[in-house]
Amino acid sequence: MPPAVLAVISCRQIVWHHPWGNPAVTNGNLLFLTILTLFVYIRLITVRLVTELRPELLSVAMKGFWRRINVPVADIRAAAAVEYDPISEYGSYGIRSGPRGEAYIAAGNQAVQLELGDGRKLLIGSQQPKELARKIVEAQQRL
Repeated sequence: MPPAVLAVISCRQIVWHHPWGNPAVTNGNLLFLTILTLFVYIRLITVRLVTELRPELLSVAMKGFWRRINVPVADIRAAAAVEYDPISEYGSYGIRSGPRGEAYIAAGNQAVQLELGDGRKLLIGSQQPKELARKIVEAQQRL
């Protein structure tokens, strides 16, 4: 937990006068770094993956970031619930792109794998992948 470690280092240097680093970091720089790291950490832990399925559009967004993808339901060729390893298959969590296609992953190891009409693949992390895949298929059938 980096913000906590920096807070301890800051207290150690500012309150107890035990300098950190050689040469020692200034109190102002250490305080700035601690506050900046805390804000970044809070921002990252509040990011959520939000998937909305409308009658003709699937929308996936990482709330907290500014990236959203909209996929017309008519462009989806196949949808299947899958289990995967986010680290070995996609390199980590977040918005990923690579040889396996694009992925929106927030947590866990379950997702819906979409195959789009143009051949691209899109993985959408989900806590309820079977239900999401079923609803996508139902939306396709209603078109």
